[in-house]
Amino acid sequence: MITYVFSLIFVIIGVYAIAIKENLIKKVIGLSIFTTGIHLLLISLGYRFGGIAPILLENMGLSYFSTTAVDPLPQALVLTSIVIELSITALALALIIKNHKMIGTLEAS
Repeated sequence: MITYVFSLIFVIIGVYAIAIKENLIKKVIGLSIFTTGIHLLLISLGYRFGGIAPILLENMGLSYFSTTAVDPLPQALVLTSIVIELSITALALALIIKNHKMIGTLEAS
């Protein structure tokens, strides 16, 4: 339950930074905080207390496996999202550098 609260706090801080701040670097940092909150939410949704790895062994019953195995889909989605976030952050920072060289400011106007 506490992870849901922290993910909501991260999302709110990220949206605030994206919407309110004028500095482009701060907007990129806000985007990173926002996506971190989404990642935390997805991982929290896939968590199961006392869960086991989603690997079916020979001596394990199917009903036991289905009730205790952790869902691997949120983990895979978060790993994919982290790669996409890194690419977007690199592209945004490269555009900010180009914008700074052309205009001479980091402020969004």
